[in-house]
Parts: sequence; C-alpha cells; structure tokens
Amino acid sequence: MSELFGPSDGDTQPAPLSEPLKGRCLCGAVTITLNAARPLVDICHCEMCVRWSGTFLGGLSGKCFTITGQDAVSTYRSSDWAERCFCSICGSNLWYRFVPGDHYSFLAGLFDVPAGLGILQQIFVDEKPDWYDLVQQSPMKTGAEVIAEAEAAGFKFD
Repeated sequence: MSELFGPSDGDTQPAPLSEPLKGRCLCGAVTITLNAARPLVDICHCEMCVRWSGTFLGGLSGKCFTITGQDAVSTYRSSDWAERCFCSICGSNLWYRFVPGDHYSFLAGLFDVPAGLGILQQIFVDEKPDWYDLVQQSPMKTGAEVIAEAEAAGFKFD
C-alpha cells in the first residue's frame, strides 16, 4: 500500500512496537507474527480493496514477519503490481503485497493489537463509497496522488 512512499505531511513516524503482534485467520490454519510493527494502520479505499474486504482495507506492516501454514495460503494476482492472499480453508483475507517493492500489508483485523493505534493515512479516497466514513482525521490521498508518489519513488505502472 502507499505507506511505502510515506505520508506527504512530513510528520515523523512513531517508533515501532516493541512487542511482536500475533495474528491468525478465522480457523487458525495460518498464523502471522509481525515484528517491529508500525503502530499505525494504513487505510485503502480503492475499488479492489473495497470489493476484497467488504469495506476499506486496514493494513499493518513491520520490519519482518513469519508466516506458518503456508500450505493453506492461496494467492490472487489482482493486477500487474499487486497480489492478495487468503486462507484457502476459512476464506480469511490475509495480506496485500505490492509486488515491485515486495511490501506486505497485513489485514489489521487478524491481530490482537494494543490500544491506541492510529491511522497513518487514507488512500484512494476518490474511490471511497459514500456509505461509510472514518471518524479519525488522517492524511487523505486520491488514487492519482498515490500513483504519482509511487512513480516518483521509481516504480513503473503499465
């Protein structure tokens, strides 16, 4: 997700969480341990994320992670530059991967997260359905702004 390119407001980022986050799918076949997780959730409102998740995608990322139960993970290549993975047993959505940067954004709802996590930013706000809004204020970027940031960072899109 666009957090690869960072928020545009120039804010400094808070320190990563010191304790690993433990997550799992509904049935427990796939577990994820996310180390040095960013204490902020990245929100994507793009049409694909809304269709995939039912609302927005709330993603968490970290310095490193481990995944168990890889045999239960199914992958769907949703575009030339992205893939989405889910548990083939219970159907839980697991992560979005930005392929060119090999960046994983794990669905925040998989984890038992500490209180007080904030929102880093909301992206593809120009594609957000009218039927929901988030109360917490955060930087909001259109799809064109996200793509421009990615291209400025050296990524190519066909």
